[in-house]
Amino acid sequence: MIPFLDGELSTAEADPAQARFRVIPVPLERTVSYGAGTGRGPAALLAASVELERLWRGTEPCAQGIVTEAALECDGPLSGVMERIAARTGAAVAAGRIPVVLGGEHSLSYGAVRGVVAGLGRPVGIVQIDAHADLRRAYQNERHSHASVMQLLAEEEGLPIAQFGVRALCMQEAELRRSLSVFHVDAEELATRGLHAVDLPSDFPEDVYVSFDVDGLDPSVMPATGTPVPGGLGFWQAIHLVEHALEGRRMVGCDVVELAPHDGDAVSDFTAAQVTYALMALAGPRPAA
Repeated sequence: MIPFLDGELSTAEADPAQARFRVIPVPLERTVSYGAGTGRGPAALLAASVELERLWRGTEPCAQGIVTEAALECDGPLSGVMERIAARTGAAVAAGRIPVVLGGEHSLSYGAVRGVVAGLGRPVGIVQIDAHADLRRAYQNERHSHASVMQLLAEEEGLPIAQFGVRALCMQEAELRRSLSVFHVDAEELATRGLHAVDLPSDFPEDVYVSFDVDGLDPSVMPATGTPVPGGLGFWQAIHLVEHALEGRRMVGCDVVELAPHDGDAVSDFTAAQVTYALMALAGPRPAA
């Protein structure tokens, strides 16, 4: 796969020994339930990233260094895939780096977050941009479904979650939100009130993992995704929501998932690449040694 920002990085910026960000492509497509194509998402996003500008809102996040790892092998049982993802993100965090996981379907976040928690040695809070709650206990008899990933992380791993942009969920998920006290502000309220900043609960962890499902964006912005639910977030609105959630906190890992490329639709690929680079910028400057 083409490295992220290929052709823009200096030798020092692409040095694995120094680079702050480790991009991990995970072309996983096993439990999609409507539109297909997430397996091609990482390659399309990386190819589009070549067209990004280094400068983003006055800073150059890439100056902190970006290394793109080899794509993860996604064959075999999903439980094994999750362990391989966790090994990658855990190694990145243990080395003091920030893993940036590119999907692929949303189920990958289970392995990615578990690896980050293991690498840190302490729990994290999850900030989720998504059209869906992903809180089903299973979907189509698969525990590691994209529709169950946040249930696994909230109920089984005990991690706090803040959801923004949801506009499609079932009764079981609504009930689980209440029983698990999942913090959420859904798309209708965000969009109709034009909200760009929502305060997280005061006890939300300082270490934050951002899971950005591109279907959280409105289909007019992001048509190339498996379930393009109407009534979603605008690009800047989503970025601002994540930015505000990170105020006073640290982003220790992130993923960008559910890009399902359409032939001839460069807009979605480029948008997903820009979201990825924006998240790197929101990690802030490298902490002092």
